[in-house]
Amino acid sequence: MTRIGYARTSTTDQNLAAQLAALKTAGCEVIREEQKSGASLEGRPQRTTILDFIHAGETLVVTRIDRLARSLRDLQVIVDRLKAKGAHLSATEQPVDTSTATGKAFFDMLGVFAEFETNLRRERQAEGIAAARKRGIYKGRPPKIDRAEIMRRLKQGHGPTQIACDLGISRGTVYQLRKGEPD
Repeated sequence: MTRIGYARTSTTDQNLAAQLAALKTAGCEVIREEQKSGASLEGRPQRTTILDFIHAGETLVVTRIDRLARSLRDLQVIVDRLKAKGAHLSATEQPVDTSTATGKAFFDMLGVFAEFETNLRRERQAEGIAAARKRGIYKGRPPKIDRAEIMRRLKQGHGPTQIACDLGISRGTVYQLRKGEPD
């Protein structure tokens, strides 16, 4: 039975070494790795490749299930895809093994708690932002678009396409600003 490892960190600042060592110890013959956020199922080509090519009887191995997804719904989508192919999920640091009844039950419980933790974190963050706004400390992130620079370039006769390319923004943004300014 082939064991395929998947290691993920949210950012490139984080180190994959501990996960890779654990997956090798767990007998993974192939290990795919990426450093992308787990907040969404989108944008993780290594995980997608595993799910596309895993075969019946094979096992996807992770160190913890939060390496695959951050929501119960996303975890269930992944496990459903594995199940449809006759494959399984196993975690080295948690008693998760979807090839057993006990492992499936534990997987479901962990998924519920992972989603609960994520929701609590979001609530705390929203409360912190609201409190900071009340005190006048929180202003939000700085604007990504330098409106004055766009207007300066338009007045110099630069075209919207060139401005958008130079500043890394959409042409629509340039057109909107141009439309809003009187001639």
